Amino acid sequence: MEQYINQNVKKIEISGIRQFFNRVASVPDAVQLTLGQPDFQTPEHIKEAAKRAIDDNETKYTKNAGEPELVKAASNFVKKKYGLQYDPDSEVLTTIGASQAIDVAFRTILDPGTEVILPGPSYPAYAPIITLCGATPIYVDTRESNFILTKDQIEKYRTDKTRAVVLPYPSNPTGAVLSLEHGKELAEYLNTQSMFVVSDEIYSELNYDQEHVSIAQFPGMKEKTIVINGVSKSHSMTGWRIGFAFAPATIMKHMLKVHQYNVSCASSISQFAAIEALANGFEDPLYMKEKYKERRDYMLSRLKEIGIPTVKPEGAFYVFPCISESKLSSFDFSIKLLEEQKLAVVPGDAFSLYGEGYVRLSYAYSLKELEEAMIRFERFWISIRK
Repeated sequence: MEQYINQNVKKIEISGIRQFFNRVASVPDAVQLTLGQPDFQTPEHIKEAAKRAIDDNETKYTKNAGEPELVKAASNFVKKKYGLQYDPDSEVLTTIGASQAIDVAFRTILDPGTEVILPGPSYPAYAPIITLCGATPIYVDTRESNFILTKDQIEKYRTDKTRAVVLPYPSNPTGAVLSLEHGKELAEYLNTQSMFVVSDEIYSELNYDQEHVSIAQFPGMKEKTIVINGVSKSHSMTGWRIGFAFAPATIMKHMLKVHQYNVSCASSISQFAAIEALANGFEDPLYMKEKYKERRDYMLSRLKEIGIPTVKPEGAFYVFPCISESKLSSFDFSIKLLEEQKLAVVPGDAFSLYGEGYVRLSYAYSLKELEEAMIRFERFWISIRK
């Protein structure tokens, strides 16, 4: 019966990140630098709020867009943090993690035959969802622009079929961020184009060297932008699966239909935990960000000592060093590293062909683990260059 499977489903593959993560299970004592999983626990006050919700029998369906108190808290959070104005009654959608928000966004705005411009390298989940919509992902090589998508690059790849462009900043896997100057330049260009912008800002609270900049904050951009965010990275709540989409009411009313028929609503208990996170955990991300920055600086210093070129990541919790001098493909490099040193990283080609020649190292791990990891990484680098 496989011949009758949806052809678009056949085209896509399981995430390269997960494929490599699964390989590690067969290697005893392997040190992991693969997943974007914060090593901090969910703050206690958030967990207590979830327990109260269970005790109060808050276990029923919520409104499709989310608990009124939650969408209001989410609206207030992005307003206070980033200056974004969204009506909680008509412009905010609670989703099952940022992943579902991305899925709903693409399924709402894409038709078969349309195209979406993506920076390469970038998070591997965008392209498969675009493909499932019958649309075509168009990757743009951003390696020469420090992994930032530029207006000239968009203009080069824009066609009559272009329906949207993705701005995923801070970036997974590169840690690139959108500066105020660059955001303004992009906004001035995009305001002249008939295309949507999907702005994935799930790492917005992990922006180390500047204030977070959202493309939606610039004049005229809110009307065509869908902002994706959530509490997974900011409040170490990955397993709670609460994300958000923010968009003007003219777009959101259609996204709500897709969401409603897809999942009805996000988990009620997780929603009450997220209310606590956003309403009373405004400063929770600061401690984690401080620790991540220390780890980032450590990773950069060690990579410099080892002699591996790396563009400084200004956000998220990944470094993306260039390993092309090894003369190995990123996949072979990662396999040999795992087999010979029991260190797991993600090969760069998991993030598109423009990630080839790089590997992603997550520093969402303790400093002790990172120190051991870099000992093994250095040992391997020396061995393959002899």
